[in-house]
Amino acid sequence: METNDISIQVEDREGNISTLIAPTDMGLSLMEFLKASEYDILATCGGMALCATCCVDVMEGEEKLNEMSDDEYAMLDTLPDLLPNSRLACQLQLNPSMDGLKVRLHAMD
Repeated sequence: METNDISIQVEDREGNISTLIAPTDMGLSLMEFLKASEYDILATCGGMALCATCCVDVMEGEEKLNEMSDDEYAMLDTLPDLLPNSRLACQLQLNPSMDGLKVRLHAMD
């Protein structure tokens, strides 16, 4: 694994867990990486923090993430089943400090 790559563990909505290798040198958000990895993420707004359809629950590594912006918090606050560890994947820019992150795709109604 090159130094520009990180390992991210992803749990899909059926409970299947995969460990993915993600590049950190391409400027991708977690949402873009998950979509490219063919996960079922709508990302209706295209990553503008306007729809919450890319919501993930951070199972491990929350301390490795950037602080939540007011826009992200406001959008998450509209979800009826928000968890304390929920984040918008579009607002999480992949970087080397995120190595070992574990996320679960947020349940969709």
